[in-house]
Amino acid sequence: MTSAATRPVRIGVQIAPQHSSYAEIRDTLATLEELGVDIAFNWDHFFPLSGDPEGLHFEGWSMLAAWAEQTTSIQFGPLVTCNTYRNPDLLADMARTVDHISAKNGAEGRLVFGIGSGWFERDYDEYGYEFGTVGQRLDALAEALPRIESRWSKLNPAPTRKIPVLIGGGGEKKTLRIVATHADIWHSFADTETLERKLGILRAHCEAIGRDFDEIEISTGTNARTGAGGDGDVASREAQLALGATLFTLGITGPGLDTAPVADLLAWRDEVNAR
Repeated sequence: MTSAATRPVRIGVQIAPQHSSYAEIRDTLATLEELGVDIAFNWDHFFPLSGDPEGLHFEGWSMLAAWAEQTTSIQFGPLVTCNTYRNPDLLADMARTVDHISAKNGAEGRLVFGIGSGWFERDYDEYGYEFGTVGQRLDALAEALPRIESRWSKLNPAPTRKIPVLIGGGGEKKTLRIVATHADIWHSFADTETLERKLGILRAHCEAIGRDFDEIEISTGTNARTGAGGDGDVASREAQLALGATLFTLGITGPGLDTAPVADLLAWRDEVNAR
């Protein structure tokens, strides 16, 4: 297992599956792979999260299967899939299948299995899922992850490797305890001060169950500003890097998916990794 001390900085880009044609999304993914982005993400919702609520939108897991076939080197996954939209055993099988699709030229699969408890009420209401409470959804996530892990051990063929589990969310009592138990990667959109506090709580959860905190990769949202003085800029990224964050993800959305800012992030990544 890679430790925090030896883990390289990686750059992710989340392509929001909204307000764009699929052709635009496909071409953007090709550009990101060509540029050398480490991970491409989409999300698992059924309607736009910003802009026109009735705008263009595509389903995430169908898209991930296409991404698996389209690409050859970039890792990819949902940021994040909603646990309660699908039976956990089915979700495990979907992930295993997509991961196999992505295995090319004798290499292992490239899926990063991002998962969370869900929050967008419109998805639930319009697709007929029970929304419940935050606590109920988190309890369901805690119950689902052992089922997903168990199903991966039973499938034939088995996953190409241990599929990395990314858990998104910052709840300190339940979510971070689930992260300590199950996650290879923890993702949040916290500012630097909040991240520092939550990392302390995550470390305590790890200690309580005997988990090595350094086994968990720390992932955070970022943007591409290059000036000083705001979250997401170089100064903020450096501060979060010092706290242990190594995966930095930029979100882009249509209309007009703009990949221009990605170059600055990749240049920063390469500079940090060369130190």
